[in-house]
Amino acid sequence: MCTNYTPASASDLMAFDALGAIDLPDQEWPEETFPGYLAPILSLDSAGSVRCELARFGLLPRWCRSREEANRVGRGTYNARSETVAEKPSFRSAWRERQFALVPMRHYYEPCWESGRALRWRIARPDGRPFAVAGLYEHWLDRTTGETVRSFTMLTVNADQHPLMRRMHRPGDEKRMLSMVGATDHERWLTASPEEAAQFLQPAPDEPLVGAPAAVAPSAAPEAPQRSLDF
Repeated sequence: MCTNYTPASASDLMAFDALGAIDLPDQEWPEETFPGYLAPILSLDSAGSVRCELARFGLLPRWCRSREEANRVGRGTYNARSETVAEKPSFRSAWRERQFALVPMRHYYEPCWESGRALRWRIARPDGRPFAVAGLYEHWLDRTTGETVRSFTMLTVNADQHPLMRRMHRPGDEKRMLSMVGATDHERWLTASPEEAAQFLQPAPDEPLVGAPAAVAPSAAPEAPQRSLDF
């Protein structure tokens, strides 16, 4: 699972120019993202053009009846298991309706337990360039205020065989990693059918990644859930 990452900066987003000209959000976003924070995602609009908009990290299912329920559920829907995403109530509508997104980032953080305690590690590409993770987005309507909240989740795959990611998380836990989408596949992911999208979400034991110990999370960061809830 991934509860914390460094989103792509405005200049980083220019690395995704293969998708065409991207208009950046007017609002700034935090340098680190935790569940409940706003971060940029890339998706397709109704005309099929790529848009970059800020969305809340932690998907708010459309069936939530109140903001309290949405906030509660959203604390556990920041990641979606690729094996069950088409079935789980929180995600299946977005999956069926092809609400696919790319989540651009510089790196993300995972706990390494090799020392016997959780040590924060930073995971990145070997060349340091930004990359994109497969995601889903959703719109939730607050019926009290009329506000529509855009939110997202990131998809994960099994990492039991990955040379780096199998070293993360508690001993005995299943190893998971974010599902990265290569630059040549960005458009294919955004335009995929559910059947085609499922082919992207396979374990990637040879995905090139590097990791190293990182500074502790900012003191202002919210306490992260122990695991993504399986809604």
